[in-house]
Amino acid sequence: MGLGKKFIGLLAIVLVVGCTQSDGQQEQQQKKDWALALHGGAGAISEDRPDSVKQAYFDDLDEALTIGEDILSNGGSAEDAVEKVINYMEDNPRFNAGKGAVFTHDGEHELDAAFMIGNTREAGAVTGVKTVKNPITLARKVMETSEHVMFATEGAERYADKVGVERVDQDYFYTESRYKALQRALEQEKEDDGKQSSLVPYEDKTALYADGEKFGTVGCVAVDKNGQIVAGTSTGGMTNKKFGRVGDVPIIGSGTYASDLVAVSMTGWGEKIMRAVSGHTVSAYMKYKPATLEEAGDYLLQDVLNPGEAGMIAVDKYGNIYMDMNTNGMFRGSSDSEGNREVAIWD
Repeated sequence: MGLGKKFIGLLAIVLVVGCTQSDGQQEQQQKKDWALALHGGAGAISEDRPDSVKQAYFDDLDEALTIGEDILSNGGSAEDAVEKVINYMEDNPRFNAGKGAVFTHDGEHELDAAFMIGNTREAGAVTGVKTVKNPITLARKVMETSEHVMFATEGAERYADKVGVERVDQDYFYTESRYKALQRALEQEKEDDGKQSSLVPYEDKTALYADGEKFGTVGCVAVDKNGQIVAGTSTGGMTNKKFGRVGDVPIIGSGTYASDLVAVSMTGWGEKIMRAVSGHTVSAYMKYKPATLEEAGDYLLQDVLNPGEAGMIAVDKYGNIYMDMNTNGMFRGSSDSEGNREVAIWD
């Protein structure tokens, strides 16, 4: 066979292999009808609790997941699924958001939330609200009905009145376990000569957190049948926080972010998450590397953030789901239109 024929034959093989690989990649990236993931916080989550307590958390995660599944499987929007899943978790005192919000140093409750649509990069956020029953609903209203992205403290509450979002008294957020967590933190602070502490009481057998309430947050990400990709996050903040501290949750690009590639909701140590601009980092890594969702998530949790700092949920535009953490546990769940379903806390 002449040199020319050998070259042509080799070229044909390369083209066939290339087409096969391209077809395989394309097949792997067929979009699911819908996909959903949620989290209820990450951190030092104790396994040394009664089975009944563990089961209660699993049941709550399962119920939250079912709410989102019902919306998406019936053709509903990712916006509605994200909001309603987070509403359920905000109304559940087991989670540090809404009803279960932790106490500040002054014995109050200050809540944050953010909502974002990746396809259009519309976003809304609120921070430091004290009387809004469901901050994620207000964050969505900010996105949909105002020309701004974030409202803070009293201004956010005034806007809640304008758009008809339910308000409550501070007493609504009171839970005994959160109050005891504050007392322990204040006692620890005295022992440490004024160094701020956020420790929670080990003797509370009704909770799974072993220490460190800086890790409590709830979030949800989803993509729907129309390709709308959405992220939402809500939090009660950090036990014993002072001086108007704002965490990562309402900072678009940090604890909450969505692009045309991916929707991300973070949970963990807010200051660390903010410094890494975590949500945007995942999206940018996927775009410019380029990388898969799994590669981008692993890069953030393993190479950028340190062990013990954060957990993350994300969904990409194809419906691929990522749920992982560099802590010992994260309350989480996921589901998609192909019947894949998971509820988990530890590895």
